[in-house]
Parts: sequence; structure tokens; C-alpha cells
Amino acid sequence: MQSQRKIIHVDMDAFYASVEQLDNPGLRGKPIAVGGGHRGVVAAASYEARKFGVRSAMPSKTAKERCPHLIFVPPRFARYKEISNKIRNIFHDYTDLVEPLSLDEAYLDVTENKKGIESANDIAKEIRKRIFEETGLTASAGISVNKFLAKVASDINKPNGQKTIHPTKIDEFPDQLPIEKFYGVGKVTANKMHELHIFKGVDLKAKTLQQLEGLFGKSGRYYYNVVRGIHNGEVKPNRIQKSVAVERTFWDDINEDDEIDEKVKSLSQELEERLSKREIKGKTLTLKIKYKDFSLYTRSKTQELYFENWEKFYKTAKQLWELRPFDKAIRLLGLSLSNLNTEEKKQVSVQLKIPFEEFGD
Repeated sequence: MQSQRKIIHVDMDAFYASVEQLDNPGLRGKPIAVGGGHRGVVAAASYEARKFGVRSAMPSKTAKERCPHLIFVPPRFARYKEISNKIRNIFHDYTDLVEPLSLDEAYLDVTENKKGIESANDIAKEIRKRIFEETGLTASAGISVNKFLAKVASDINKPNGQKTIHPTKIDEFPDQLPIEKFYGVGKVTANKMHELHIFKGVDLKAKTLQQLEGLFGKSGRYYYNVVRGIHNGEVKPNRIQKSVAVERTFWDDINEDDEIDEKVKSLSQELEERLSKREIKGKTLTLKIKYKDFSLYTRSKTQELYFENWEKFYKTAKQLWELRPFDKAIRLLGLSLSNLNTEEKKQVSVQLKIPFEEFGD
């Protein structure tokens, strides 16, 4: 047995959409999409909408074609963050080893927990029950010996369910798992694996380490290990933020210099606001442009000193704008800052590794 940890992955069910249905009873039981609208993309879809094939990151036009009676709702990120904070407070009642992945999901290491509960399965049930009682929302959970298996497991009994992959099952569990369900295997990689007749875990397991590294480079070793239930990534409560970004999709394509100038200035001010709240600074600014035909262009500039204010963002972004290869209408503009001072503030967290006796059923 390669690891003796108890890891829980908690994933809220259709979080943004569920919050909207919670706050507006008139939306309950109806297919809704958060975001989208006239020109955007879907940020989240309710389960009622998913039955029609509506998915996050889907253009709103496609979503409406698949579900003509789809209701678009503008996102309210302040509200989502408010509820997310309540949920994280619940997590911290059980362990300080909490690694948030986003507003709606997190890993918890409960090998040693504040409640002294032996079964990780029981902890997950209690956490899900408290989330529902305190927020009115449902969550799903996966429990196993490592982050990879816990994350895969959390998707099995969605929505409002949980799945434990017991230590005695970690060798055989991945065998019948479709390759698309492996965390870290995206659409492009899945298609490549299908071409190689790798459809399930058992097919992946048949490949040697040398073969997989030859086919997938450095990722080959990761695939070789996870299909054998091996994943040593620790739950890191102090995840280091790598970048901060703001972007805007426009209702109508824009191509006028004055309008673009105003948008770049507005984005620069919004970026400064986000950074100042968290005392974050960075040295690399990136301009993102998505054109009318959906082609994407990015250009970055790195300086020795940290950017200090929105005026500097604005000036640099305008310089990057002048370097663009195409002079055609655009549908999206974005600014992001990376090479952050968060690396300097990095805190070292101690990962507890204590053998468990029981995972629960």
C-alpha cells in the first residue's frame, strides 16, 4: 500500500446555478445558465439544463440552440464567494489541511482530524449534511488514499452523493474507468489515447512506462502512476496564486480606437483593485485579445520592478495593443498579471502522514 492518508474531495453540485435557484425560487426546476446572454459563454449550467447538453464554457448561442427555453442569469460572484467562505469554515471545523481548487471544490486531508472521527466516509457525510443545513445547497464527495482517486470518486455519485475508494480497491478501481474520467486527461489527450486503442484504465495499464513517456512526454509517468492508484501530491493549504486576471466579453464586436482605449483603461483599473485588496504585485503583464472569428492573441511584457498602479498597467497594455498582428474587430479583451510576489510570501505547510485504520464503507 503506497499511501496511508485519508483524503476527501468535496465538490458542490452545479454551484453557481444552484445558488441562483436557491435565491430565486422561481428558477427552481428550470434549465438555467449563469453567464452567457447575447454574446458570452456559459459559466455554469443547472442540472435541468445539462440534460439538454448545455455545459460550461459553451457559447450562449449553442446553449440556446440545444435548449430553446434556457434562462440566462447574470453571475453574482460576490454572492458565490460569500457562500464559499461559509463552506470553507465548515471544512476547517474538521481539519486545517484544506486546499481550495476554486470557489466550489476543495481537498481535505482528514488523516488526523479535529473531531477524532475514525471513518473518512463518516466525516464526508457529516460535512455534506452541514453544508446543506447551513447553506441550503448540496455537495458531492469522493474519499480515498490520494487526491487523484478522491477527485475521480467525487464525480461518480453526483449530484448529492459520495463514493469511497477503499485502500483494498485502489489497484482494481481504475481498470474499468473510461479514460476521459481520469483527472488530467483532457479532450485532446483522450482523442490521442483513443487512436492508440486506450479506452479504459486497463488499456492504459497495459502500456509500459517507457511507452507512455515516448507517447506523452513527462505526462507519461503521471499516467503510468495514477492508473496504478499512485499519486503522492499532498493537500496544500497554502496554494500559491500564480496570476490575477480580468477580462470582458463584449455584446457587440468593437473596433473603434476610442472605445478600445476606454476598455483597456477600465480593465487596468479593475486589475489594480483586485490586486490591492490582496496586497499582490507582479512583474509580467499579459494582454489577451479574442477576435470576431474566435482567434486568440496574447502578448506579454516583463519588467524588473513590480507594476505599481493602474496607470502603468494601462500604458503597458497600450504598448502591447500596438504590437497586435491583426487590425480587426474584437469580442474579448483581458489583462492578467503574473510573476507575482506571492512566491516571496510562500509559506511552508507541514503535511501530516499518519496511518489510518478505517476508511468506512
